[in-house]
Amino acid sequence: MKKVELLAPAGDLEKLKAAIIYGADAVYLGGKEYGLRAFAGNFTLAEIREGVEFAHRHQAKVYVTVNIFPHNNDLVGLGEYLRELENSKVDGVIFADVGVWQISQEINSNLNLHLSTQANTTNWASVQFWESQGVERIVLARELSWEEIKEIRQKVQLELEVFVHGAMCISYSGRCLLSNYMVGRDANQGECAQPCRWNYALVEQKRPGQYYPIFEDERGSYIFNSQDLCLIRQLPKLIAAGVNSLKIEGRMKSVHYVATVVQAYRKAIDAYYADPQGYIFDERWYEEILKVSHRDYTTGFLFGKPQPEAHNYENSDYLRYYDFVGLVQAYDPVSELATVEQRNNFRVGDEVEIVGPQTELFTQRLEMMTDEEGQQIEVAPHAQQIVHIKVGKPVRPWDLVRRGKENKLYLRIPKKKIATLIRIMEGYDNVGLVTTINAQEGLVEIQLTPDTEEIVRNILRELPFVEQMEYRHKK
Repeated sequence: MKKVELLAPAGDLEKLKAAIIYGADAVYLGGKEYGLRAFAGNFTLAEIREGVEFAHRHQAKVYVTVNIFPHNNDLVGLGEYLRELENSKVDGVIFADVGVWQISQEINSNLNLHLSTQANTTNWASVQFWESQGVERIVLARELSWEEIKEIRQKVQLELEVFVHGAMCISYSGRCLLSNYMVGRDANQGECAQPCRWNYALVEQKRPGQYYPIFEDERGSYIFNSQDLCLIRQLPKLIAAGVNSLKIEGRMKSVHYVATVVQAYRKAIDAYYADPQGYIFDERWYEEILKVSHRDYTTGFLFGKPQPEAHNYENSDYLRYYDFVGLVQAYDPVSELATVEQRNNFRVGDEVEIVGPQTELFTQRLEMMTDEEGQQIEVAPHAQQIVHIKVGKPVRPWDLVRRGKENKLYLRIPKKKIATLIRIMEGYDNVGLVTTINAQEGLVEIQLTPDTEEIVRNILRELPFVEQMEYRHKK
């Protein structure tokens, strides 16, 4: 049985390498032009060639996005660019506009063509049309259900790709004009300012300057704000439906995000193929992807039209339970010192997690740290500073070093309900420690850990007396 492809985002060369090392079968990336992520690192042609060489050396593939909706002036030089990609031996080009397809035909390109989700392909007739035009793969619209995907598979032979993880655009298949209208940055040219994540309130025409909340939150309402897609629990259904490639969104995300999410999906896919009949989902995979920056997760359209809870009406903040503080570069087994490149401020005394492709997750308290010259230091404050830390277990290059946040949740509730809240938390094995800040005003604080924050949030959503919530994370 041929395994489904795990396809990961690559915003730059480092992320490309991390994605492949952590288990991606293929990566997709953008060049300096013609892609829909103008503010990602993106790749020069020389970097694309380097990325392709690295990927092919590791039996992985590289697809390049040429998925803008071009105007006439954007077509100048496009044929030459496609030829350069072909000469670079990329494994496919992702396009959205039929003009790009037309030019590829005119230059007799042998590039494998993948139709982008931007083309909003939502039915088998459209897929059949593109199959007849020689397109190798369709990236199906996110708006399709599992039943619809399964029906499309029954009517076509070409490859089908679906998004399984990451941020979702509020516009149909990502074809949004809001950014262009509000700030002059065209989402369909790769410059989206994400105004759907902004804070909105109503203003009555004859009362300028008076802002009225759309939802019962004095900060306004994030009325367009979708949750993040997460289908790691649904992989068997997608594989059974005949999907060929599972795609992770996130070319703008960090190397920590890419590595962590790819590894979790890799483990789930491999476990399924090892024993499809006896497959059991391992909750540790989901716990891992909770450790990257994300919004609340949803299954999107997979089981039908999303319900209101698939949108976040309270705020547009990311949930950040862990800080990515370093990337292992080397390890000396004699001295038990790991060479680490700093990615976030950390210090002696911190408790960190270390995990990698061949390194099982373990916790390490930092007892000693030196700089490149071997001088003992207490803190690593400088970006990409090289330090040496003592570790209790062997580590390897590309292992991630991260530190859990100490999170606090501040609530305003009726003062008569403080004792009730304490009893509720006690009834859930004290998942959140409640401290009263101001009894008369009903202000309380709940101390959380990365493992309990989501549980506590879910409990509080069900309590009718919670009037206000504010999250604060220890930096």
